[in-house]
Amino acid sequence: MMTYYHNPRCSKSREGLKILKAKKAGFVIKEYLKEPMTESEVKALCLALKMSPAAVVRTKEDIYKKLKLHQRELDDQTWYQTIVKNPVLLERPILIKGKKAVIGRPTERLLDLLK
Repeated sequence: MMTYYHNPRCSKSREGLKILKAKKAGFVIKEYLKEPMTESEVKALCLALKMSPAAVVRTKEDIYKKLKLHQRELDDQTWYQTIVKNPVLLERPILIKGKKAVIGRPTERLLDLLK
């Protein structure tokens, strides 16, 4: 079973959801802005994506600027904590299947896990 990290307010996330439904993929939706994430969950996402936590952060979000994250050098642990406290910073959408994951930008990348 796959997990789809979804933000219904995001057009790319909605577009990705349409793709998954059209392919009749088996998945569960995690609305990560409503369902709190743990540090270990964020870490597992980063490991599955093979990306650092800093690389999965949305730098154009207001909170990114407000926290002056662009001016700070944070270690991975601090990034995990920052994402947990501010989940809107997490890039989206993300599809995870076992130990593999992709960020759906462009949304067609989600198809990589359906093969």
